[in-house]
Order: sequence, then C-alpha cells, then structure tokens
Amino acid sequence: MDLQEFKTKVLPGKQKLYRLALFLLQNKEEAEDILQDVFLKLWSNKHKLHAYASIEAFAMTVTKNLCLDRIKARKHKYMIDVVDLELGSHDANPHQRYELADQVSKVQELLQLLPEQQRLILHLRDVEGYDYPEIEQVTGANVNAIRVALSRARKSVRDGLLKMEDYAI
Repeated sequence: MDLQEFKTKVLPGKQKLYRLALFLLQNKEEAEDILQDVFLKLWSNKHKLHAYASIEAFAMTVTKNLCLDRIKARKHKYMIDVVDLELGSHDANPHQRYELADQVSKVQELLQLLPEQQRLILHLRDVEGYDYPEIEQVTGANVNAIRVALSRARKSVRDGLLKMEDYAI
C-alpha cells in the first residue's frame, strides 16, 4: 500500500476514530494522541492491511484497544465537562438550555455506570451508526450478544433517567 492508497482507504475514517477515542477517553488531547498512535500503527503495518476485509473496522478495533490500554494505565475516570458540549438550537431560552444541559449531564452519568462492553456497543450503534456485523468485527462479540448488550444498555439508561426524573418531581 502506497501513500495515496493509504490516504484514500484509511484517512476518511479519521472523524469516526476520533469520536470513538473521545467517547471512551472523555479527553480531547488524549483522543488526539490515540488517533496519531492509530495512524502510526496502521502506516507501519500498511503492507498487512490488504488482509483485512474492512480496514475501517480494523482501525476502530485498534483505536478501542489503545483507548482501553490508556484507561487502564491512568486508573481513574474523568468527569465530563458539560460546559464544552454543544447543546443544539440557539433559539432555546435559558430555561430550555438549562434543562437540556441537565438531561445531557444525567445521560452522561448513566453512560459512565454501564459496563465497558455495553457502553462501547451503544456508542458504535447509536452514535456512529454501525451495523451489527461491523460491531461484531470491532468488539469480537457475536451478533446475538451485541443485540442483548445493546438492549440492556438502552434499558439501563432509560430506566436510570426515568428514576432520576421521578425523584426530581
């Protein structure tokens, strides 16, 4: 694989890889570092990439593994800074923006409580829009296990959000 082929086959997935790294690490600088490490690893193994059915799925797997290694190395979790999140429409009044920010914060808290595998599957399916065979390649789990994990993750987040809202009333 030469440089031009690498640019056309690997680099278009850059944003997806970055979003996955940012989702898992919750830190922009670390996500950018991981992305550089992924591209370095892919470039150094460019002669082996033709063996993979989906280079993008392989790159996602490499990204996931490097992120998990980074998380294990730091041994503590970062809280999400909700101030940096874009909250959508600028036409919303301050009360609506506060409610939306509060809801986003609650969902992020609930996502952090999910087991790592469920959180990853939920992100790949609902945020990145991957289909089940692609998620199967990234995670190594079979399609039935993915469906079960996705269902449980969604139910857990939904139930947790409803429970939080019931307490607020």
